[in-house]
Amino acid sequence: MGYYLSILATELIKVNRGAIELTGWGEMARICLRCKLYQKSVFQNGLRVITSSMPHIHSVSITIFIGAGSRYEMVDEAGTSHFIEHLCFKGTERRATAKEVSEAIEGVGGMLNGGTDKELTVFWCKVARPHFSLALDVMVDMLVHSKFDVQDMERERQVIIEELNMSMDSPQYRVNILIDEVLWPDQPLGRDVAGSKETVSTLSRDAILGYHARQYVANNVVVSVAGDIGHEEVLAGLSAAFDDRTQGAPRPWFPAQGSQEAPRLRLEHRDTEQAHLCLALRGLSYLHPDRFNLDLLNVILGEGMSSRLYLEIRERRGLAYDIHSYVEHFLDSGAVTIYAGVDLRRIDTAIEAILEELRRLKDGVPKVELVKAKEMAKGRLLLRMEDTRSVASWMGGQELLTGRILTVDEVVSIIDAIALEDLERVARELFTTENLNLAVVGPIAGEDRLHSLLQL
Repeated sequence: MGYYLSILATELIKVNRGAIELTGWGEMARICLRCKLYQKSVFQNGLRVITSSMPHIHSVSITIFIGAGSRYEMVDEAGTSHFIEHLCFKGTERRATAKEVSEAIEGVGGMLNGGTDKELTVFWCKVARPHFSLALDVMVDMLVHSKFDVQDMERERQVIIEELNMSMDSPQYRVNILIDEVLWPDQPLGRDVAGSKETVSTLSRDAILGYHARQYVANNVVVSVAGDIGHEEVLAGLSAAFDDRTQGAPRPWFPAQGSQEAPRLRLEHRDTEQAHLCLALRGLSYLHPDRFNLDLLNVILGEGMSSRLYLEIRERRGLAYDIHSYVEHFLDSGAVTIYAGVDLRRIDTAIEAILEELRRLKDGVPKVELVKAKEMAKGRLLLRMEDTRSVASWMGGQELLTGRILTVDEVVSIIDAIALEDLERVARELFTTENLNLAVVGPIAGEDRLHSLLQL
């Protein structure tokens, strides 16, 4: 009997030159990820399992995604998701110490780690193919049987406080935390994922166990595996561990609050050699139809050494050593953010130069630049798909957050279809004066002066 009795439903999907045909329930789902197949199964308790077979690769990567992060936390719980992620590495009923947990994987040459973000927590492991069963056992053991020992908890509380201290001592890191507070003030989306020293210091064991019991339920978990592995082998390995896990009612994420009607500015004085700044605008969600247009705009704006920001701000003007931009998509919001570390005496010039590059994007993009950006975006995506961990993360992250896995071919087709007028339209809609936000860390004064620069 085994795991087949616990599978609620799987769908068979055929892909033929990009056309997707739904042929019914009860079969394994097989979708082409450009010469790679993935299969998806759902256990009766809601656990989702996705695999991608990469038979010519020597490694297997396991990623486990949980719907837990700072967006699921009340004010007094801030940092709980991150705390739990740390504690899961500190020992289980069968592997009593952090040393035993890490040695189980590192002893066979593998890698084991985790991370917490605003909308998900992920645990991942990459091992050589012969050690797949061991890796899966270790990861499930961590998630299901962690001890949450009182002494371990107190030690790790101090570790996290030092992690927070470290981030405060890094102005480049600090300004990226600060810009989130400016973009989404007084709400979970704008909080540091790690919480604060005040909340981490007061989190009780009962509160942590309660949060874990609520969020780490089977129907709030996605297991994604990629490498030289078969779907049935993964299901068999998970069946014994998760078949008896019950469904639950995990807390949903807190939606983004408020709109913006005027530029916002936040200065934090630090005795540094540089001024570290983030200039950001609210962007688009995962599900917004224009999200790929914004991604491509960002490639042109600030990704890589051939981007507009790099060539203008660093190469031509010599205003910054590090200048780049990045896009974030969340379930109901998003942002495009530009970071730069600049000379204290030239911060006004740097801000004006960055704003000028945003204005130029609103005037349209030459066709040759659009073609280059498309090839860069597609090339980086395809190169990522050669790594088992990237493939596992690609599948599992999409499944947890959106419930739909776009194939690589689908994304490539979307990118190819983007037109010049799409980029100009999105730039004009998003790159506006009232949507500007600025955070600066450094020995900078003149808040009114800097605020007056925020014009598009």
